Amino acid sequence: MLKKTIKFILKKIGYEIRKINLKKYPYDIDKEHIKLYEEIEYATATTLERVDALLNAIDYLEQNKIEGDFVECGVWKGGSCMAMAKKLLKNQSNKRNIWLFDTFEGMTDPDENDIEVETGIKGKELLVNAARNSEKYNMWAYAPLNEVKNNMIKTGYPIDNIKYIIGKVEDTLKAGDIPEKVSLLRLDTDWYESTKIELEILFPRLVKGGVLIIDDYGHFEGARKAVDEYFSQLSDNYFMHRIDYSARIIIKN
Repeated sequence: MLKKTIKFILKKIGYEIRKINLKKYPYDIDKEHIKLYEEIEYATATTLERVDALLNAIDYLEQNKIEGDFVECGVWKGGSCMAMAKKLLKNQSNKRNIWLFDTFEGMTDPDENDIEVETGIKGKELLVNAARNSEKYNMWAYAPLNEVKNNMIKTGYPIDNIKYIIGKVEDTLKAGDIPEKVSLLRLDTDWYESTKIELEILFPRLVKGGVLIIDDYGHFEGARKAVDEYFSQLSDNYFMHRIDYSARIIIKN
């Protein structure tokens, strides 16, 4: 009764009481994508916008019957790969391999190129000031293999179609345990050297019409430098589109 009275009085003088939505999402994002994001949010450090772009990319690949495996370099707890798996299953698709490249021991050493764009702080300083644990995300991006595997199992995607490649990405890619054809390539290792090697080895395997997502183009100078250098020496010109302040997306010509 008191609540109704207060609301009535406030309305008379031009005010109203509304419940504040502390987690208001952009109205133009698919509600199913928001639901899926909330399901995997605990296992990812990326934004809703980046997950939405990833899910839209999968729809595009499926609708256009573009063949090839899905690859992520730098997976932390596996959230983005969980999103891939869940989206594929929702589309009645479970034949593609999903490749997870990571040390599963945390970040590798940065070099002099690796600087946070906004703050100017060097990558080495960021690691020194962070705790190496998996309780919540920090710069170490540490999550043990068994935790990532358990997260992927929860998706229900066929276990035989999930590939875990353990070690420094620069080393494991050079060792050659990689897919022949890639249709979705997501790079999230932050640093210059790893991003450079990932592009050199994996982008040529990205099929025509395939999707490249670079997570840290706007966040770390090293990642941006590696991307700009790689694409500047190609004969083809590519349109790189902004997802949010950090992530970028390219469709291969």
